Amino acid sequence: METTNQQISNQQKDERLWKIARKRAEFKKHLFTYIIINMFIWGIWLVSGLIKGQFGFIWPVFVTFGWGIGLTFNYIGAYTGFKDSLTENEYQKLINQQNALK
Repeated sequence: METTNQQISNQQKDERLWKIARKRAEFKKHLFTYIIINMFIWGIWLVSGLIKGQFGFIWPVFVTFGWGIGLTFNYIGAYTGFKDSLTENEYQKLINQQNALK
């Protein structure tokens, strides 16, 4: 009975708002994973540097920077609606073209 009520509730939600909420929740999970993994790899670098007595090449910066770029695009998609506005603009162009042909 609980799952049936939940399915009905999900169907009643505004589809657009539901997609935005899902994107934002996915971003937050991505951010959490990014922070945990980066702490781990920077910790490896720090511990290995302390053991060797020198830190040498700062290799974790490549992971942090590269993944950070992806995280930035994920943020833009979740919070700015940039992709949605582009889609809406293209949709309006198609509607206008179709109406012009009639």
